[in-house]
Amino acid sequence: MKLFHTADWHLGKLVQGVYMTDDQRYVLEQFLQAIDEEQPDAVIIAGDLYDRALPPIEAVDLLDEILAEIVLKRKVPVLSIAGNHDSPTRLQFGSKLMKETGLHIAGDITDLQPIILNDEFGEVHFHLVPFTEPSTVKSVYEDGSISTHDDAMKKIVEKIEEKMDKSKRHVFIGHAFVTPYGEKLDNTSDSERPLAIGGSECVSAEYFEPFHYTALGHLHKAHYVLNETIRYSGSPLKYSSSEANHEKGYLIVELDEFGQVSIEKRRLIPRRDLRIVEGSIQEILRTSISEDYVFVRLTDLTPVVGAMEQIRTVYPNAMHVERKALPREIVEGEEPCVRREQMDDFSLFKAFHKEISGQEPSEMATQLFEEILQEMISEEREISKEVVVK
Repeated sequence: MKLFHTADWHLGKLVQGVYMTDDQRYVLEQFLQAIDEEQPDAVIIAGDLYDRALPPIEAVDLLDEILAEIVLKRKVPVLSIAGNHDSPTRLQFGSKLMKETGLHIAGDITDLQPIILNDEFGEVHFHLVPFTEPSTVKSVYEDGSISTHDDAMKKIVEKIEEKMDKSKRHVFIGHAFVTPYGEKLDNTSDSERPLAIGGSECVSAEYFEPFHYTALGHLHKAHYVLNETIRYSGSPLKYSSSEANHEKGYLIVELDEFGQVSIEKRRLIPRRDLRIVEGSIQEILRTSISEDYVFVRLTDLTPVVGAMEQIRTVYPNAMHVERKALPREIVEGEEPCVRREQMDDFSLFKAFHKEISGQEPSEMATQLFEEILQEMISEEREISKEVVVK
């Protein structure tokens, strides 16, 4: 069985005030062309179809158009789940009706029955597990021991395994921050919001051992975790300067009759590249005119008046300009300087506390901040759900 694995479309995305809808349409049209050429048996979209719970109408129209092209016109089944940016209610609406056309979308975990597709070798069972807060999993399965995303995923996989037919081939589709053993690692992009505070968002890849292939979404860089059958496809476009060196695309996955997997990465060529340009203002003004989206780091020792206006004479789609930090001697034992836009919320809190009080926050203050910030993240998602329902 041949599968296309993609994720993190983030339709409706704003990057530095620029809507990426036209750029998203450009690469998704390439995706449709690839479907025509490769004739996959199914397409997997592993979450974050939209960039926010209430996407702009242009994003809704684009998703509707692309899904109709795949499912209705090309008759290729789509297996999709809600990510942490999506509204589960919005994506789940009409899912029972859409199943008849081959569009399978899971917004919540109330039904973990697999979607079964067939090829010449028999059945392949697809387990669609959307992004879900640990508190929801705790409530659904009445398990008071669940407090982290790792706990929640372990429970979900245990429930799937209880009814799993081991004689069949199995594909897991999920949206989570998966690391080899559940340890905390850095995100692959500044454009992805955290799922939780600290290391509590990370999930162990060991739980996916029962599946022949695990198709993941959330992290924007294509890579595998622990072994080559547990994969992130990455996003189809670059959405921040931290992704400038990523190679964007999708994965072609083939399962043989025994569940052995072969994987090939295919590139998607953007309408405009997103890259970092570094140099003095005079060096930059001597370059050829380019339509690319650029983040400029000026190396001038003195401030440049009207820097963005000058830069846009050669880079009309320049998104951001800053002065490159001057090198300085690092005192032994001193932490290297990190720009504020690169800090997460917790790091910003610690830096602010130290700047104001002159000392690191106490353990009690740190714990209190973590609890409040986690509550705010959870409340934001719940409010998004309520707005959609109303």
